[in-house]
Amino acid sequence: MVWLIALFVIAAVAVCVVWLRKRVTGGDERRAPADGECCGQHAVCERDSLLAGVSRRVEYYDDEELDRYRGVAADGYADEQAEEFRDVLYTMDEDDVPGWCRSLQLRGIELPDQLKEEVLLIVGEHRSAATRK
Repeated sequence: MVWLIALFVIAAVAVCVVWLRKRVTGGDERRAPADGECCGQHAVCERDSLLAGVSRRVEYYDDEELDRYRGVAADGYADEQAEEFRDVLYTMDEDDVPGWCRSLQLRGIELPDQLKEEVLLIVGEHRSAATRK
């Protein structure tokens, strides 16, 4: 019986410690990405973007017409609208794709879901080619 009470007290203390830890940290226990690892929070990791942290200045890539999509959710685009983004994407140099994605983020424009895999593929190939150099 004493062992049962001791086990109960230990469990209660453990629950209190976990509860207090979450309360003190605000429940936000995100870890920083390790080297070579993307944080997964967005289509293109800001860590490798030259624009990230250095400048909040918006750079346009001959895509001013996309500003009308500010505030549209990534899953809210019709195929014709996503095609406008695709046209811009495939007319730029692949070196500019990460900067373009950062520009869209700074302008409050979400990349259409229809394009995310294509953008990730282009950026991934570009990064692996840059690492091999």
